[in-house]
Amino acid sequence: MPPPAGLPPWPTPSTTRLATPTPTRPPPRTTHVRPPPPPYTRVRLPPPPPATTPLPPRLEPAAPKPAAVATLLPPSTASAASSSSTCLDCVHFGKCSGCTHEVDLDKPPVLQEVANFFKGHGVGDFTFSRGRLSQWRCRAKLAVRGTPENPLIGLYQEGTHAVIDIPECRAHHPSINAAVKLLRQGITELSIQPFDEDAGAGELRYVQMAVTTYNTSIPVDKRYEQGKVQVSLVWNSRDERSQNAEKLTSIIEIIFGHKWRHLKGERDMWERYGGVDISLDPCSFGQANTLSFNSLLHKLNKYVPRSSTVVDLYSGAGVIGLSVAASRKCRSVKCIEINKQSKMSFETSASRLPANLGCTITWHNTDASVEPSHWLEGSSVVIVDPPRKGLHPSVISALQKVALSERKAYKAKRLRMRRDHGSYGQGRLQFMLIIQQLKRAMKRGLKLSYTLAVDGKVLRGTAKA
Repeated sequence: MPPPAGLPPWPTPSTTRLATPTPTRPPPRTTHVRPPPPPYTRVRLPPPPPATTPLPPRLEPAAPKPAAVATLLPPSTASAASSSSTCLDCVHFGKCSGCTHEVDLDKPPVLQEVANFFKGHGVGDFTFSRGRLSQWRCRAKLAVRGTPENPLIGLYQEGTHAVIDIPECRAHHPSINAAVKLLRQGITELSIQPFDEDAGAGELRYVQMAVTTYNTSIPVDKRYEQGKVQVSLVWNSRDERSQNAEKLTSIIEIIFGHKWRHLKGERDMWERYGGVDISLDPCSFGQANTLSFNSLLHKLNKYVPRSSTVVDLYSGAGVIGLSVAASRKCRSVKCIEINKQSKMSFETSASRLPANLGCTITWHNTDASVEPSHWLEGSSVVIVDPPRKGLHPSVISALQKVALSERKAYKAKRLRMRRDHGSYGQGRLQFMLIIQQLKRAMKRGLKLSYTLAVDGKVLRGTAKA
């Protein structure tokens, strides 16, 4: 075979080879492979002129292009790679006050500070579970401003009361963004007047969107992405029967401060938290990150000993307390909450617990910061989920006193054990060694009854060979 154009001819081999006619095309690569040519001297030559006939194809396969590798990835691998991105990639970032970090979402700046805090207090098993970095928010309270023709539904700009429209929020569950789009369309079509904060006029002030993934009719792995939305509207009027209110709320729900009226659809919104069914009405506080909160509950339950007496401070609708009661078979659980509107959700959720649970569960409408020692008394486990403003000093003081008394009781118990080990415990150990020696010497089938008295304590038993 002649060499490629522009290169000198192959050197004549030392052995005589039979002449063969030059083929018009190379042999199929599946049957014949040309052996490598003898070494030759490489000479840098100018590029050859364009060939009038196509060059023979290379016999060795060409290396695949990197781009081709990316297109050959399985769909599951490609989706996993995109979902693992730690960048927010939101078009509203910088204008909206909802998110403060755009990159390295799996390593929030406060993480190291939190880890050091727990380590300094003797908590060695602290772990951080990042969960979803986008589409995680299942509960959103949004302001409604603008005009009927151009309504703005979103959050305030940082440091102002100017509402930023966020139709493509990356933190929101996709169902929330879809519901906001429908609400915006309804405001325009029905000429609903958004609230004007300066004039104190208008009709629709705020909207609350809550997603539920509780749907047993579909597979578990599809329930989150197909979540349903409970829509609650905050109207700028005590008269929920106003003409425009009736028009817009004919297919959704509406709340007025502590009063709300169900109009259409399922009355109760159910969600599965910590192994129990929980009902949350529009007045009840609920965690925004459903998946992370559920994961936290399962971990928290492992720290509660079975048959405990539990008090749950700042309990809300009792989600944590009910979960602990069901999973740890507690003797009693007391839920303490200042918002009386949460009682209805608590009672609805408690009605679904098994009748043979064997746990006394109560809900108390009171301020946990008023005489907190009263609620801590007689409890073996205290669960504290404080409000955003933090724990009241009275609660902190009460918890510190409980911890101090627990340490004193622990030291007293260790002292008793140490004292017993020096008398009763050590004597029993020596006697048991004697019993073992006697059993070796006894004939098979004989029994030895013994009575041991050490410092006024009596042990009776039987040893069999």
